[in-house]
Amino acid sequence: MGMSLSQSLDLPDLDRVDTLAQELALLQDKGKRRIAMLGSRHVPVVAIHLVELMARSLAQEGHSLITSGSQGVNAAVIRGVLEADASCLTVLLPQSLDRQAPEIRDQLDSVLHLIEKPEHDELSLPMASSLCNQEIISRCDQLICFAFHDSETLLTSCRTAEDMGKVVSLLFFD
Repeated sequence: MGMSLSQSLDLPDLDRVDTLAQELALLQDKGKRRIAMLGSRHVPVVAIHLVELMARSLAQEGHSLITSGSQGVNAAVIRGVLEADASCLTVLLPQSLDRQAPEIRDQLDSVLHLIEKPEHDELSLPMASSLCNQEIISRCDQLICFAFHDSETLLTSCRTAEDMGKVVSLLFFD
């Protein structure tokens, strides 16, 4: 009838403990990180200002930021980092520059590290964006994502980042 101590404790698997320890160490690390910031194209105005502030602050701390080139969250990240330190920003486009919306092209002219993907021009934008997000995630230590609960491409990107062992912060607008 007696239960041993090891049976009474609901201990996590050791590999999960190691992962948690790595994530906590990364969050506490004062060193410079490569942070990906991605998010929805359709964003509440108040959230745009928050994203800009966060991106600017991270760049001022010396972190490298990577995002994609579209309206909404990604454009806010670009504006925020450009205000702080343009050398901290890399923008990876899902397709070639001429396939981007005219409103964003002017902003992209100020980006020092701009990577185009003309080989994806024949793909649908959702497919090209998914491939772009995967590459962005492969280049970062941490992902900060702003999404809605029905943002399938972004939520898939977050799951991919978690599977790769990245630290993921997912913030929802709804």
